[in-house]
Order: sequence, then structure tokens, then C-alpha cells
Amino acid sequence: MVQVLFTDLDGTLLDLFDYSYDAALPALEALKERNIPVVFCTAKTLAENEYYRKEMGIEDPFIVDNGGAIYIPDNYFSFGFECKKKGKYCVIELGASYGRLREALKEIREETGFKITGFGDMTAEEVAEDANLSVEKAKLAKEKEYNESFIFDEPKEKDAILFAKIKEKGFSVTHGGRYYNIHGKDADKGKAVRILTALFKKEYGAVKTIGIGDSKNDIPMLNAVEQPAVVKNKKGTWLDVSLPTLYKAKGEGPEGWVEVVEKLILISG
Repeated sequence: MVQVLFTDLDGTLLDLFDYSYDAALPALEALKERNIPVVFCTAKTLAENEYYRKEMGIEDPFIVDNGGAIYIPDNYFSFGFECKKKGKYCVIELGASYGRLREALKEIREETGFKITGFGDMTAEEVAEDANLSVEKAKLAKEKEYNESFIFDEPKEKDAILFAKIKEKGFSVTHGGRYYNIHGKDADKGKAVRILTALFKKEYGAVKTIGIGDSKNDIPMLNAVEQPAVVKNKKGTWLDVSLPTLYKAKGEGPEGWVEVVEKLILISG
């Protein structure tokens, strides 16, 4: 049976504050040696995913912009399927366009007077300072296609109004480790995972899926895999989600990620 690992990045495989993944390198190498696909499933952009895939030497498909699209390298699967050709990828698009999302946020800001600051309103330098990124990485983070990350500088009790407004516009909202995200209602980490799992099953037959996350926007992914797992966040607590087979790692971020990989994949596999 082929095992497939779906993983969030920020706060999971990457440290939430300094984006380090050094602790995970030996486990990543072990996964590669066993030919276990490592599928990024993240709010990050295509450009950011490509950066980390290159850094880590990963060549498997990946899910961008909170389920906005699935990027599959050319000839990765031995069969054809419906997708949009884009550079060296076959892309399955699920989300709404960035322009439509930006317009919706602008309308909500005008209708409510809420302080909403999207990545599109910020310079690369401002994103870098706020997200603790280098300016070069901030530029990659701004290259959004199916998702807009934004800062909601209002009291927590106004969340419900914001969420209702976004739904009214025909879109969905999630909250990750750092930012709120607006995206198309069909953009969903869980839906993307299920589509990709079906392709893996068509290629390999029996497949076991494992998913690792840390925050609310990972819940759809965790619901879509056979073996969900969470790592601790920086507060030392776990995501509040109830799933029958959920594994809770004792470690935070990359350390917890390694624990999950070793216990649920490398040892059990």
C-alpha cells in the first residue's frame, strides 16, 4: 500500500515564526528514500510552494492558496485527466480569481468601515515586516492567484459580521496561523485533498493518506485523510478539533511534524 502525506507548512512543517524546517530534514530524507509523496497543502502561493519544494528537493503535487488549485507536475501520473496546462504543471483550479477576491474585500471595507488590510494593499517591505519574512520571500507571498490574506484590525466580536459579509459576496473565509484568508467557496483544502487522493488511487490502487496540520484552516484537510494528526501551536496547545483517529503530537511545529512522520509513517510503515 502506498502512503501519501498531506502537510500544512506554516506552523507545521515550517516554524511559525522563523520558518525553519531544519528539524524535519532527516525525516524528509527518509520519506524520499521510501518514495512516499509529500504533498504541501497550504495557504501559500505557487511561488512560495515552488521555493520550498526546491529547497527540500520535493517533486510531488501540491495544493496552493488554501485549496484554490492543485498543481501536478507534467507526467507525474501515468494517465491523462482534465486540467489546465500551465507551464510545467497540469492545474486543477477550484478557487475564485484574485481580482474578484480583492474587489469583494474592498466592497466590505467601504460598506462597514472595517480596518481590513490585504497583502495587495501592502508593499513587499510591509509584508516582510509583519510576517517576519525576508523581502524576497514577501514578494513570493504577494504573488497570489486564488486567495487573499488580510489583517482584520477590529475587535474579535466583529468577526461574525465580517464572515457574514464575505458569505454574502459568495466567498468563504478561513483563519490560519497568522492571517484571515478570503477565497472562493469551492476552494477547500479538503476538496483538493480528495481530488488528489482519487488520482493517487487510480495510479497505485490502495493508498493510505496521512494529514498534518496545526490551525483551523487545516480542518477540511484533516477530515479528508485517513489518518489526521496535529502538532502543537506556539501557545503549547492543539487545534480544537474532534476526529476519531486524530493523533496529537507532543511537539510544536517541525518537531511535532517529525514525531508524526516517525510514529505514523516510518515506524508503522
